Amino acid sequence: MSSNQLANPGPLGLMGFGMTTILLNLHNAGFFPLTSVILSMGIFYGGLAQVLAGIIEYKKGNTFGATAFTSYGMFWLSLIGVLFLPKMGLAEATSSEFLGVYLALWGIFTLFMFFGTLKANRTLQFIFGSLTVLFALLAIGNITGNASLLTFAGFEGVICGASAFYLAMAEVLNEQYGRTILPIGEKKHA
Repeated sequence: MSSNQLANPGPLGLMGFGMTTILLNLHNAGFFPLTSVILSMGIFYGGLAQVLAGIIEYKKGNTFGATAFTSYGMFWLSLIGVLFLPKMGLAEATSSEFLGVYLALWGIFTLFMFFGTLKANRTLQFIFGSLTVLFALLAIGNITGNASLLTFAGFEGVICGASAFYLAMAEVLNEQYGRTILPIGEKKHA
């Protein structure tokens, strides 16, 4: 099977990212405790499904998609590890400050990925721009211990996740109907 016969893995990766991000940030905003719903999504949909989408993007020759989906899939898996390795007695718990450093590194990575979206549609730009802001808010909130900032980050994160959810559904519906059902702000080509 040639790469042009493969289905678009973007919606799978975007939905895995979007739904998991919404759930975690509903927790961050204070609506729900950190439960198995969030953790299971982090492992299976945010984690494994995004890695799978990244591998398919790799096969299609899409370096940006392969890097983004595989990296953010591994982010979710590593975040679950950060939370649960200490509970399993396999590692020391991470301080809030060091968690902030972890999140800051992901924010720097995301900022560079945002620059890569400037040749893409406006919705993808919004996803990566809002994700950069989310990582910055979470990093600063954890490093400084500012609970209000972390709560605000939760609301911003729901918006970020919802934008990925929207783009995933736009790509599915637009392809399915062969026309624009949900606009994504296509980049004009010169």
